[in-house]
Amino acid sequence: MEAAIKRILPHSTEAEQAVVGAMLMDKDAIMVAAEMLTGEDFYQSAYGMLFDAMVELFQAGKPVDLITLQEHLKEKNAPPEISGLEFARELLVNAQTSANIKYYAEIVREKATLRKMIKINEEIADVDAKYKNPRNLCSGSVRQLNNQITAERNVRFYAFALVSAQDVDMHNSRAYQMEWLKSQGFEVVEYRMVTGESLDEAMDYFSHAIENNDFPSDGLVALYDDIAYGDSLGSTAKFPRNAFAFKWADEIRETTLREIEWSPSRTGLINPIAVFDPVELEGTTVSRASVHNVSIVKELQLGIGDTIQVYKANMIIPQIAENLTRSSNLEIPHICPVCGEEARVIQENEVESLYCMNPDCVAKKIKAFTLFVSRDAMNIDGLSEATLEKFIAKGFIHDFGDIFEIGKHRDEIVEMDGFGEKSFENLMTSLDKAKETTLAKVIYSLGIANIGLANAKVICRHFDDDLEKIRHADKEEISSIDTIGPVIAGSLTDYFSNEDNNRKLDHLMSHLTVKKEEKTGEQIFRNMNFVITGSVEHFANRAQAKEFIESLGGKVTGSVTSKTNYLINNDTTSNSSKNKKAKELGIPILSEEDFLKLTEESK
Repeated sequence: MEAAIKRILPHSTEAEQAVVGAMLMDKDAIMVAAEMLTGEDFYQSAYGMLFDAMVELFQAGKPVDLITLQEHLKEKNAPPEISGLEFARELLVNAQTSANIKYYAEIVREKATLRKMIKINEEIADVDAKYKNPRNLCSGSVRQLNNQITAERNVRFYAFALVSAQDVDMHNSRAYQMEWLKSQGFEVVEYRMVTGESLDEAMDYFSHAIENNDFPSDGLVALYDDIAYGDSLGSTAKFPRNAFAFKWADEIRETTLREIEWSPSRTGLINPIAVFDPVELEGTTVSRASVHNVSIVKELQLGIGDTIQVYKANMIIPQIAENLTRSSNLEIPHICPVCGEEARVIQENEVESLYCMNPDCVAKKIKAFTLFVSRDAMNIDGLSEATLEKFIAKGFIHDFGDIFEIGKHRDEIVEMDGFGEKSFENLMTSLDKAKETTLAKVIYSLGIANIGLANAKVICRHFDDDLEKIRHADKEEISSIDTIGPVIAGSLTDYFSNEDNNRKLDHLMSHLTVKKEEKTGEQIFRNMNFVITGSVEHFANRAQAKEFIESLGGKVTGSVTSKTNYLINNDTTSNSSKNKKAKELGIPILSEEDFLKLTEESK
């Protein structure tokens, strides 16, 4: 084997020969090559591109021959010197069956996933927009507005349950559902049929099998195969009774606490962040964890140099599990780490938290601007928190209106790291689109305490999208709006009683064209509250159903309360927690058909 590789690649490096050896199914070379797969040098090399193409062909069910390989490389826009490499012919001649390629692909899949994430991150100029782990990469990919980006990332879907399949007899069996999904071309999660006697054996099997998966798993679910029997068991307040969930024990590592960073937010809250010696957890290196508030700092009796145990909650969020030393030598700061002004511990609902008392703190500004440009607010692409921080530091923006005047700093911006002519033009295009918006989004984007987008919509609808009426409304009038209580009313009136806030808002409004929320019909559901649960059929999704209700004057909330007028659930007879609550309170439960009839009758 070694002689053959040297004959094919007489001038290749030892590393390149290892990769080619892997291609030729030499198992020792496979392991060497696997360690190289996260390296950009390998990925950019002809051998790396050739190998990737071979594996992609196999996974697509295509023949791994020279002609198909070269066509595939051309489709990938590989350089001519790679797609036409003569050694490709000899590699394929010497390679064994495609089954061996599968074997190799399975061995390196996890490293390839990580390498893919590294490659995508290198193409993202904005540091804050880079993905922290493969799971974030997956969720970020499927949520892309540009489906071309999603397609290019080759997200792999595994079905773990069937929601519904009309007019298909599932033989009252969950196992049959899984097999039916397979017959429809879906990949499904691995599962086993078990009895009470074989459950422990299956759990033991999966606890070892997950070590070879290229995706994380936080536990197992044991589900009754008999669908009718399982459904007849109903559910608790939160979970169905037809299944039992088993969580894997958290992976815990010991490390040393080196410091606590205090990170201010837009509300003035200063969050404690633990910084410790790096440890490997669930496949990634972790060196930081939020401690959330001063109460937890005190409860854990944290001190610099303490030996702590850390884990990942839900295999994602780093947390401190325990402090083994408990030295309690940590001092709570009395000044803000950003502006240097007073910081004070304030207790709310028995929880102690640290707040910056300076209303003009720069950190508050950065977080406030971050909310302002977010998707649910003004939806301005190209302004990450890191970019906003740079613009604030350079004095480009002081209030929200300044963002729409950023064009006057063009010459300086195009010379900044991470920016150029194209990035600047994209930002200007995004700003132009953002200038036309709704008043509810403007109110929400201001970052007024306790006012989310849903509440902003209710308030704007009540005042018929008239900003001046909202500005001059008193607390009593606002709190009389259905679902808007005295706390929200107080936050709104306090904001507009501040002269500086009004001046800044005037500056912002001078750049905006505010359109009224589109109303598809008469406001027949004004002052009515709906809750939507379960799957929907007549609407694309629950978000679309929510928009429809809001367009008719209604409000959609997440939980059933005494203020709820209707619960919409296609399974009107289920024993779900929302159905039970609605029945207890005498609230009508409507199917979509019932709801649409109600809509027609109310017009």
